[in-house]
Amino acid sequence: MKRIFILSFAAILICSSLPGQTRRRTILEIQGEQFYINGKPTYEGRYWNGYKIEGLLLNSRMVQGIFDDLNPETVSNWVYPDTKKWDAARNTKEFVKNMKRWRKNGLLSFTINMQGGSPQGYSQSQPWHNSGYFEDGTLRPEYLTRLEKILDKADRLGMVPIVGFFYFGQDERLKDEKAVINAVNNMTDWLFKKGYRNILIEINNECNVRYDHDILKPARVHELIELVKNKTQNGYRFYAGTSYGGGFIPLPNVVKTSDFILIHGNGVTDPLKISEMVSKTRQVEGYSPKPILFNEDDHFNFDKEENNFISAIRSYSSWGFFDFRMKDESFENGYQSVPVDWGISSERKNQFFSLLKEITGGR
Repeated sequence: MKRIFILSFAAILICSSLPGQTRRRTILEIQGEQFYINGKPTYEGRYWNGYKIEGLLLNSRMVQGIFDDLNPETVSNWVYPDTKKWDAARNTKEFVKNMKRWRKNGLLSFTINMQGGSPQGYSQSQPWHNSGYFEDGTLRPEYLTRLEKILDKADRLGMVPIVGFFYFGQDERLKDEKAVINAVNNMTDWLFKKGYRNILIEINNECNVRYDHDILKPARVHELIELVKNKTQNGYRFYAGTSYGGGFIPLPNVVKTSDFILIHGNGVTDPLKISEMVSKTRQVEGYSPKPILFNEDDHFNFDKEENNFISAIRSYSSWGFFDFRMKDESFENGYQSVPVDWGISSERKNQFFSLLKEITGGR
């Protein structure tokens, strides 16, 4: 088994430096319930208060890193306080500028999405137009330009982006199911073309919430996971999965098909329920040992002895910080709220990164 792993890792190294591709520094693998980077488990040898951290992928929801609004009637909602203008290039530039600081505090992963997330944190309607796809599933070059800056930086820093393809409220920008499939194929092919080997793919954020296309809904979303898994280049393929709404236990078709399992802690106010979610997920029909990740949870209490982050750690599952600006809060708050201050500038962000650094030991 060890020999097979070494040979597999060597093959990935070779294919990551093929002619015409950028030589990549960060290579991700999954072995059982653990994540490996460049042949070693993440947070190698790390324990915190007796709990194993090695092999986890602690993360933050940063889905607006390539955000733009193509609707001229709503774009003014996102203007920067200092310039009174919205600037998509500035948003990405400031994202990239802060990545090293996140990494030094122990953050190994972040979720970024081709259709973003609600820039209001939570919203019923989404009149803005934030989609990296044309209606037929063709990729918008300006979104790819911004995404490439972020993914390249992540590769240099040894980070693992979770790249989301679709978001409810924006998936209707694609005209039909064929366009959705085209978008999946086009995005996966682009990631291959760029030579990335440090990517996890989240087909869509919360597949059980208000999607227009049936193939993005719970009963059929596994078809798109399989589509990604069946695409290979020089013996390499990307790891894929999808997520559900807060508190929801993944269904058997996704649990069986996914390389890793994404669950959300939104609305789960009792930390003990986080542990229960992990336990129930491991009991779903079709489950086999694979990583379980929370990549969205909007409950904090980082200064308390009990919180959702710590409960996930105790259950040996990775946890993801969902930071959005509450109503009437200042510009400095909220990694999902546009315009975003990507620094570690608010009390809540400082508390998260302080606990993260304590748990992981930082860089």
